[in-house]
Amino acid sequence: MSNEEDVITKIVVISSDSVLPIDAAMKVYESETSITIKETCFGTMVTGPRTAVDKVVDELRAMDRNHIFVKERGFHPGDERRCRSVRGGGPRPGFHYLREEVQMLPMIGKALDAYDKHVPPAEIHRAEKIEVKKLKEIIESNL
Repeated sequence: MSNEEDVITKIVVISSDSVLPIDAAMKVYESETSITIKETCFGTMVTGPRTAVDKVVDELRAMDRNHIFVKERGFHPGDERRCRSVRGGGPRPGFHYLREEVQMLPMIGKALDAYDKHVPPAEIHRAEKIEVKKLKEIIESNL
């Protein structure tokens, strides 16, 4: 495996009810690893050798493991399949979806907190289904 193949980027997304993105960035800056960090509107992107990135990401997750989420970047920067400069600018593909996902993170984090505390999930009460005969009666009575 060459050095270039061993370089990865992980996207660290921080829930709005967790630590501030700058706190996570400072944690990365304090680490003694050979990585590059890019602060974003949703958290940070950490690039470097796989072992160094994994070490830093583990330290970040330890700050608030149920509210800091990590995924490996699917394409390298500059990959023509995703690069905005090749497409003529605009938001990066997937940005709008990521923005929607980020809004769900506080709810997901709370569910993970409850799971860790062994809180049983709340029962969901669903309305009973109406029989077809009863539905037809309701429709005909309103005509």
